[in-house]
Amino acid sequence: MNEFADPSTQRQHFRHLEQARAQVIELLSRQAVERELMQRTVSENRRQDVVAQLVARQHQAALETRLAHFHPADIAFVLESLDPDARDLAWALVKPERRGAVLLETSDAVRRMLVAGMAPDDIAAVVAPLDSDDIADLVGSLPDDIGQEVLQRLDNADQAEVRSMLSFPEDSVGSLMDLDFVAVREDASLEAVLRLLRRRKTLPPHTNQLFVVDRGNQLRGLLSLTRLLLADPESEVAAEMTRDTIFFYTDDRMREAVTAFEKYDLVSAPVVNLHNQVVGRITVDAIVDEIKERASTESLRQVGLSEEEDLFAPVTQSARNRWPWLGLNVLTAFVASRVIGAFEDTIAQLVALAVLMPIVASIGGNTGNQTMALVIRGLALGQLGAAQLRKMLTKELSIAALNGAVWGSALGLFTLLLYRNLPLTLVIAGATILELMVAALAGVFIPLLLQRFGRDPVMGSSVILTAITDSMGFFIFLGLAATFLI
Repeated sequence: MNEFADPSTQRQHFRHLEQARAQVIELLSRQAVERELMQRTVSENRRQDVVAQLVARQHQAALETRLAHFHPADIAFVLESLDPDARDLAWALVKPERRGAVLLETSDAVRRMLVAGMAPDDIAAVVAPLDSDDIADLVGSLPDDIGQEVLQRLDNADQAEVRSMLSFPEDSVGSLMDLDFVAVREDASLEAVLRLLRRRKTLPPHTNQLFVVDRGNQLRGLLSLTRLLLADPESEVAAEMTRDTIFFYTDDRMREAVTAFEKYDLVSAPVVNLHNQVVGRITVDAIVDEIKERASTESLRQVGLSEEEDLFAPVTQSARNRWPWLGLNVLTAFVASRVIGAFEDTIAQLVALAVLMPIVASIGGNTGNQTMALVIRGLALGQLGAAQLRKMLTKELSIAALNGAVWGSALGLFTLLLYRNLPLTLVIAGATILELMVAALAGVFIPLLLQRFGRDPVMGSSVILTAITDSMGFFIFLGLAATFLI
């Protein structure tokens, strides 16, 4: 029986794991500080220095033992949670035979920092035990010159496979496919297939089906392990296989694979070349990693940050990465300030406008972000053709008008209670309706225009939306006030 089958036992296990990770992170951080202090301080006598070194070694041995029991993903979490000095200490404690698996789990920014201090021979030794697809993933994330040096130090077989995978576009199925799969002939008996699997002794992870091929290695169908085990052993593969198969070409986009895996609940699927010859497979773990990476990337890009941003990168480097969007933000804020400046006389005559106008801009930004999230999702899933886009635009404008009427009335009521000014009440209600409709339009067209001009629809879209909703919110509200109140 699985010891973690009980949900309460699972929760307890994960709590212990989180506590262990937190303790290791705290100890490593403290040890990094202590080492820095020791380097700056001259010991008063040699005996104290020796004692301090012995204590430090005991701490390192304890930490090394603790890390040895962690999964590579947990070690990667620890590394990403530490500042550079403590990260170096932790990396030195990871056993060389586990470093390749740990590097696979770290972010690109942390991975580059870890290998920066390693010689190409050392990197090659770390990645050599990994599968070719994992080596390609690691080498592809390294600077080109280092990656080429590492490749040259691999054996010829790994080198050929890795170079083949690196030749595919970065976001293609071919770049992330697994080269380890089991293929059988359609004229073989199930008993012969079972003997083949026994000789292999192990199956590739996430193997739920075997690929059926002809003499030319062209895909003919899929044989599930269920049919292999339960059907008559004397039956031929052709009689038990599924001919209606879902497969991908090497140059298909990963987003298409993600959609198919979500839609059809796939565990694995064959990958073929232009001649329909099976060259690999895509598995659910690659899909999960892609979904996780995409979610992380999109959350950063919406606010203008790079997905390569390291939590503990040097201050100057992080500052430079943020300059372009901060510059754009300053520019858009200046535009918004000029809109307010154009209505200085209006605001001077009715001070309540200065209090109320941020409310209009804020509610517009919220509506725009909701609409924009739906549009970005629709674009990613390929659901927005011309007809669908028109329907969505009509729907979002209708929702904005309805919400504007409801919440504009609520704002108007509060305004009436506070200021006893009926015209001001009508102005803020009308401004809310118009602002929400402008926000809905911006939420639809910003990602569409970014994509039209070859840009990532996510990158900085939130910054642009904020600029538009703020400027237009101030303009609409103050414009209506200048027209009807002054």
